[in-house]
Amino acid sequence: MPTRTARTAWTGTLEQGSGKVELTSSKVGTYDVSFPKRAAEDAGGTTSPEELIAAAHSSCYAMQLSALIGQAGGTPQALDVQADVDLGPDPAGGFRLTGIRLTVRGEVDGLDADGFLKVANEAKAACPVSKALTGVEISLDAALEG
Repeated sequence: MPTRTARTAWTGTLEQGSGKVELTSSKVGTYDVSFPKRAAEDAGGTTSPEELIAAAHSSCYAMQLSALIGQAGGTPQALDVQADVDLGPDPAGGFRLTGIRLTVRGEVDGLDADGFLKVANEAKAACPVSKALTGVEISLDAALEG
């Protein structure tokens, strides 16, 4: 399996510095990062490690769920997956990820609501990004639409 790479160039202090994170492997873009914007409610056009983790988690989960729906005899027509990643204080000092909320709405042929919920929970446990984030509480809200 391939290795994927990103890099960040940072200048300055934590409070006044800034950086650019580059998605090196895919070459799809370079994005601004800064700690003040990371800690603010309004990201103001910058990304953050938490947003990048949310992107990784939502896409990984969607792929895993799609595979498990097929294995369960269903056919995914559409999956809408959102990951919300929270940053908060760490009692030991500094900051930590305090929770991740996965929300999925699916249009699936061949599975009822119970079958969908079963594979949705299995996907949460089997997704490689979920496995990497075992130190963070991950919740799931899954439902069929249509």
